[in-house]
Amino acid sequence: MSTDPSEAREIFTARLREELRAGEDHPETVSDPRRAYREAGALLTRFDPMLLRLPGEERATGGAVLELLDDCTTMGMQERAAWTLKSDVREGALCGLAGPGAARLALECNAGQFPAEPSPEHICLAYLSGSPPRWADRTADELGDILQSVLWLSLVPGMNGLPDAGELQHTLDRARLFQPLERLVRGTFQGRTHELDELRGYVGMPVESASARLKQAGRRLSTGTHHASVPPLVIHGPGGMGKSTLLAKFLLDSSHDHTPEFPFAYIDFERPTLSIHEPVTLIAESARQLAIQYPSYRAELDALAEECQQAARSQREGQERVTQLHQLATTRTVLGRRSSQEFQLLATERETDLIRRVAEVLVRAVAAAGQDHPPFVLVIDSFEEAQYRGSPVMGRMWAICMALRYVYPRLRVVVSGRAPVDHPAKTMTSLDIELHELDPQAAVGLLLSCGVTDPDMAGALADRVGGHPLSLKLAARAATLADGEADRMGDLISSLPARRHHFFRRVDQMLVQGILYDRILNHLANEDVRRLAHPGLVLRVITPEIIKDVLAESCGLRVETLDDARLLFDELSRLDLVEPAGPEAVRHRADVRAIMLRLPGSDRTDVMRTVERRAVEYYAGRDGLEARAEEIYHRLRLNENPRSVQERWLPGVERFLIGAQQEMSPRAAALLGANLGGGAADQVMAGADQEDWERLAAREVEDLLAQGFTEAAFDRLGERRPWTPCSPLHSLLAETLNRLGRGEEARTAVSEATGRAEGAGCAERQLELLLLSARLAEEAGNLESAGRELRLAEDVAVGLGQDLEAMGALLARARLVAGADVPDPEVDSQLALRLRLLPDAVLVDQPVLVRAVASQIYAQDPEALDHALDVVGLPADDEALDILGEAMRRAVAHRPGLLGALMEILDDAAGPARQQAGAAPSSITGILRLARDRGTLDELARRLLTVTDESGEIAAGVAAAMRAGAGGRPAKRPRTAAAAERVPGSEGNGPPRPDRP
Repeated sequence: MSTDPSEAREIFTARLREELRAGEDHPETVSDPRRAYREAGALLTRFDPMLLRLPGEERATGGAVLELLDDCTTMGMQERAAWTLKSDVREGALCGLAGPGAARLALECNAGQFPAEPSPEHICLAYLSGSPPRWADRTADELGDILQSVLWLSLVPGMNGLPDAGELQHTLDRARLFQPLERLVRGTFQGRTHELDELRGYVGMPVESASARLKQAGRRLSTGTHHASVPPLVIHGPGGMGKSTLLAKFLLDSSHDHTPEFPFAYIDFERPTLSIHEPVTLIAESARQLAIQYPSYRAELDALAEECQQAARSQREGQERVTQLHQLATTRTVLGRRSSQEFQLLATERETDLIRRVAEVLVRAVAAAGQDHPPFVLVIDSFEEAQYRGSPVMGRMWAICMALRYVYPRLRVVVSGRAPVDHPAKTMTSLDIELHELDPQAAVGLLLSCGVTDPDMAGALADRVGGHPLSLKLAARAATLADGEADRMGDLISSLPARRHHFFRRVDQMLVQGILYDRILNHLANEDVRRLAHPGLVLRVITPEIIKDVLAESCGLRVETLDDARLLFDELSRLDLVEPAGPEAVRHRADVRAIMLRLPGSDRTDVMRTVERRAVEYYAGRDGLEARAEEIYHRLRLNENPRSVQERWLPGVERFLIGAQQEMSPRAAALLGANLGGGAADQVMAGADQEDWERLAAREVEDLLAQGFTEAAFDRLGERRPWTPCSPLHSLLAETLNRLGRGEEARTAVSEATGRAEGAGCAERQLELLLLSARLAEEAGNLESAGRELRLAEDVAVGLGQDLEAMGALLARARLVAGADVPDPEVDSQLALRLRLLPDAVLVDQPVLVRAVASQIYAQDPEALDHALDVVGLPADDEALDILGEAMRRAVAHRPGLLGALMEILDDAAGPARQQAGAAPSSITGILRLARDRGTLDELARRLLTVTDESGEIAAGVAAAMRAGAGGRPAKRPRTAAAAERVPGSEGNGPPRPDRP
């Protein structure tokens, strides 16, 4: 459709005039053609405006393009993107329809634009035609389409016969609750009857097998009543054995029509909305799922879930603060360790408070539903990453479970992960179920469900393959490619080794998997693609360029141009053994790589190693963190010396290497673990180089000390001595001895370690030890010695050109003299000068240190706080907001006349939401959180510093908020927003929540 220039100018002028008048308080005038096109598209999820027809038109005129230009948004990435009406426009159009008949006509004349699959359009037409769809056995996606249709049609004047939207929403929520479980078991679950019986017995449901009944009776005898504590149950076994599928089957079998027999929460830490390092997200997800199961209590549980999300945000800020303080040697041993312990304490207290409140709601919900003390089953999937000795996540999870069990005694916790790992926080010994291979009958059933049609052939195949689920699925794929022909199936079966005794079973399993994979590849029509596929398993991503520069020559192929490589890539990308990995990129499926990379040597080993060497050369010649991460990955896979690989490490590559440890030898996995953080399995620790073992052990000891498990830390420090001179364990040994009350031994240990570090040229370790030595001397009352060590540390840092380290040492000295009988203001002056002289570009890398320095010297240098606000801002965690709010309340109590000025600052920072009646939080902390969410917290703090306050409380409060969580004040129990003290003169309408014990 074309428009001449003069007409286009007129249209543009008219549209511009409309935009300029948009803010005026008069209703919009809609032309008849525009209204008609709105109504034509009102029941379409998307449409092509060139094809949108009005009722009565024989063909589309394209008039919708201009009429609906301002009423739509575009969807999709096609050359001609689809349009969809904006929500407010759609609602107005639906309300303006003449009735159901007009809605039906608008739909029918645009039926050619309906999606091919069942959609809201089809469902709307069914309702308008008097044939409403049935809800029973609908998937969550289908229920979502039905709900969307009902919501749209409910706006049409005169529309009757629609289901209740609230009831439909509840049905949809339940379907979505069970959707991830149904995806896990869809069509392939076989066997595991004994394990399912054990799970039923564990939660107190009727069981069938005699062994399960015996275990259930034993538990009842040992606990006395069903209200006594029952330990967690850990399900473990090799990868691909079906742990997640078993849990899903158990929960689905325990429900009828999406109504469970008992309350449950299924927590899968592989979901992107959950973090295994943030246990509070488990509480949020549990509250969300319980809200679906008990809709009468949804408002309370949803509010708790939202509070958990706020807590998670605050904890991320706190964890980042701890990480920053551990980055510098001069802040690590004092501020860093103190803040670590404070963070773990506050996080544990906040999480246990939240889970107790969730449990209290659950108790009331269960009673209101008339359920007779059912178990609450908490299922935690994909927990392997947190299962290591000293893990703070495990410590906090134990605390969460204990708090939950205290309020809801019939808690049953089921965990899928590694075999149970000892942890000092454990109060009872876990139960466990180890998954083994499927029994022969179940193995045959799995083959038949995966496409093998002949039961006899399935039995013969299962006899050779065994009961490993992943092996069986590979076998089914190979059998399917054989088309069921007896000769080809017989050849497949005879190619597999006969099963041997248990000792050889693992080797046999890997051999079988390798043979099956080869059989699948042999059915590829293109021999060149076959030659690429198997060696390509060692690559984490394959692109046309990688085929040309890395794979082709290694596999004996001549691929001279990128176009030739693209032809091979196109065929490779069509294999069902690979999956997309980005634009023009694929990778082998994770389950296939996990199997094949474990295989012992074969005739392709030399080719695969050649591929990895070429991959190292390829990525070493490219810039960027992702390329460097791939280079490091392949160097480690080639078993290069970890020390030489460490030299290639760059900050930021960590995110590209998460999870790669599973594809490495223990020695290589230890290097990755030492750089990525977290713990390591005992097998990895045993195979680690001494330096990597020391770094891993140091992190474990740091975690144990942060949780208060000093004896366990001391036990770990007794291993693999002597340590290297630059080991972080020397400082931790002195720290641990001191906490055990062995101060003299600690001071001796740190003195000897400092000398060794200096002799070995380990300046960073020397700085760390000097700061620790100063702290130990201060605690022993020897301030002169402490000051001497800190001055020496500052000199060392200055000599190294490490300005931030020098500032950290000077900060420690300022804090030392501040507590002396005769403070020395000269030290604060030096610190203020150093802060002013350092460029902002340097300061911005260490926000926590800058804030701590500013809070230390603000009395000496009044502009320091404002400078820090400009450069790094105020901490945004809840503790900082609580501190600032308390300071403002104290200032008002000292001088009530400040209330008006402070409320004006708060209102401006909170914005329109604060000014709307009924929408405003009524506590200072609540308003500060709103300002944080709007990004106006720093400006609020700047304005606070301009308020005339003779008491000094406001400036002191900003300074205290600056150093929140940096080890500068004792740990403070966090308070919830609902319990925070209210602003004088701005109380809300309801009573405050009663304080909890």
